Amino acid sequence: MQIVLLGYMGSGKTTIGKLLAKELRIKFLDLDSYIEEAEGITISTLFREKGEIYFRKKEAAGLRQILSEEENFVLSIGGGTPCYANNMQAISEMIENGIYLKVGLKELVRRLSSEKAERPLIANISEEALPEFIGKHLFERSFFYNQANIVISCDGKSTAEIVAEIAKSLG
Repeated sequence: MQIVLLGYMGSGKTTIGKLLAKELRIKFLDLDSYIEEAEGITISTLFREKGEIYFRKKEAAGLRQILSEEENFVLSIGGGTPCYANNMQAISEMIENGIYLKVGLKELVRRLSSEKAERPLIANISEEALPEFIGKHLFERSFFYNQANIVISCDGKSTAEIVAEIAKSLG
């Protein structure tokens, strides 16, 4: 079983992914960690030293390598991953379980406002500007996210409820 979790930052991909992998007794993989290990540096250092284009190339290559070489896994990918290098198309063509963890704007703002320091993309955005920034991103990315073959609405649900809903949707 190959499962890719996608969605905006703060949607719970890593948290849900680890719980789901444990529930299904398969391994959990994180695309950013995979890239960091392969490159020997952190994603933020990679961005700073080699730029976004280099990162996006490594991200696309890493995604395809995992999808083609690994067997039973739950993979958490970055919020922007589906939007570049035909990555969403690769996910749709290479595996059956692309799952969008859909979280509403208000909930994302609530979650991310307390994590701003750990999130380089939003670290320098004011609290007042955060809803507009996230809303714009969601609008731009929703076209890609909604191509997932399973969409799980996460607002108002516990992690256990979300994991159970995903497991049920897998049949």
